[in-house]
Amino acid sequence: MKNILVTGSAGFVGFHLCQRLLSRGDRIIGIDNINSYYDVSLKEGRLNLLKNEDNFTFYKLDLSDRTGIEKLFQEHQFDVVVNLAAQAGVRYSLENPHAYIDSNLVGFTNILECCRHNQVKHLVFASSSSVYGSNTKIPFSTHDNVDHPVSLYAATKKANELMAHTYSHLYKLPCTGLRFFTVYGPWGRPDMAYFLFTKAILEKRPINVFNFGKMQRDFTYIDDIIEGVTRVIDRIPEPNPHWSGQNPDPSTSNAPYKIYNIGNNQPVELIKFIETLEDCLGIKAEKNFLPMQPGDVPQTYADVNDLVQDVGFKPNTSIELGIQRFVEWYRSYYNVG
Repeated sequence: MKNILVTGSAGFVGFHLCQRLLSRGDRIIGIDNINSYYDVSLKEGRLNLLKNEDNFTFYKLDLSDRTGIEKLFQEHQFDVVVNLAAQAGVRYSLENPHAYIDSNLVGFTNILECCRHNQVKHLVFASSSSVYGSNTKIPFSTHDNVDHPVSLYAATKKANELMAHTYSHLYKLPCTGLRFFTVYGPWGRPDMAYFLFTKAILEKRPINVFNFGKMQRDFTYIDDIIEGVTRVIDRIPEPNPHWSGQNPDPSTSNAPYKIYNIGNNQPVELIKFIETLEDCLGIKAEKNFLPMQPGDVPQTYADVNDLVQDVGFKPNTSIELGIQRFVEWYRSYYNVG
């Protein structure tokens, strides 16, 4: 049994991860600030399911609350910390930049400092495929340079990777960063396109299809994300003896540090994703085709070779199966016929 802190435990990925870790017998402390970025009742619904578990304890706490975070770490000696709490959303970052600084930079600093001073054995943290920014080399590899983000959200996630590496180097704190690729599935985020599409289609409203439906995304089903995260939790990174400052590999280090992609490794055109959703709903969507929005990228595509090599797992859930499971959950949760 591990004593694990999961930040963002009322969030989409955090909720599913807590369920998985509890099912295998770990003791989980969950924190979340339950902000109103999207429907609070959905977050409360996830939490209500977790609170039924004997080994789950929840605290309403913001990462930027330095005193509160320090007290939490002092009261609970965590073996592992999984930092999933963050201000999410590319488009929201265009209008609300300070929210990203407070949560993704100030908050992450508090987590790093507390891990350093409380002998945490492994910090696992969420990064994002958005860090690839202007990169056009496909598939996206963690071994490639990612210094050209196109949104503040992406910049804060890249900053998290750099900050974690610094703590790994200075204080020998084992850190693993995970670049998630377009996560979807039951209990998902209502601000995500597939969720918005489903709601609009069922309500007979038109949907906005950006980049005229030609964007490609490496849609990754939530169960695959959770399987990858769980395996990575149990693999504490070690210094790479072959790392060289002459030809530095961004995904590894001479410190105990590692970056992985977790993606389906099968990019799908947005219009194909919508057609699959239409098939599962049994309804055709009325579509407004629009140009690409600022901060978006035309394609994401994960190279997951390192994940396969190190933890023996490759995401493999098809969009047909994943969307069908989401639609079944959506109809049940919202009581839609």
